[in-house]
Amino acid sequence: MRSLRTLLAAGVVALAGLATPLAAPQAQAADPIVVFAAVSLKGALDGAVALYEADGGAPVTVSYAGSSALAKQIESGAPADVFISADLDWMTYLAEKNLVRADTERRLLGNRIVLIAPNDGAKPVAIGPDFALTAALGDERLVLCDLAVPCGKYGKAALETLGVWGSVEGRIAFAENVRAALAFVSRGEAPYGIVYATDAAADPGVAVVGTFPEDSHPPIVYPVAVTADSKNPAAAAFVDFLATPKAGAVFEKAGFTMLGERPTTN
Repeated sequence: MRSLRTLLAAGVVALAGLATPLAAPQAQAADPIVVFAAVSLKGALDGAVALYEADGGAPVTVSYAGSSALAKQIESGAPADVFISADLDWMTYLAEKNLVRADTERRLLGNRIVLIAPNDGAKPVAIGPDFALTAALGDERLVLCDLAVPCGKYGKAALETLGVWGSVEGRIAFAENVRAALAFVSRGEAPYGIVYATDAAADPGVAVVGTFPEDSHPPIVYPVAVTADSKNPAAAAFVDFLATPKAGAVFEKAGFTMLGERPTTN
């Protein structure tokens, strides 16, 4: 029979084994950078984010919607680190409420607006002063983004400048955002719509039948900035990365014009 001393010694060894410290936990992953971005950036921005993360940048989570909806969410306290709008107005809206950091703002990208039709042999439309948009519509409606959304504001401005807004104002089907407008036309539910050139290029179900003159509407500019309430130290570095040639190549491939400039005034 084993002695009491032997049994006690064995017990001490067993307890010592149980008391061996666990391996130290791995360092906590960096908090993701939360980006609120205009829905027209989806695809191109996803590609830029993938490059940023592959280069060792912090993880990035992007929420896409209309610029107006995102700005209102930030105003209501939504926890975004970065805001990318499809126009200057909604960035200015937040800046005037001190909800973005002016020292981080960049005018990142440019775009164009185009007239699209279902890709089933649609004929080109000569866009110019007093062009025959009403006749082209027949008994159907023109799809335009909601006028609170940048693409809708650009579209209305172009139609007003060209003198055709009054003739089509009562013939418009409004969409929540540019991707919704694109889908209406792509599915053949409307004969024509006004969207960004980059969105049209991403959907084989539509054809560009005309491009609006750049001087028919305010310049299409996508500004980006870090939000005032962001606590993520990596947010500013991500904004700077978006203005680099590496990220710019992704945006330009999608059809955007790379700007990357700091505004002269805020």
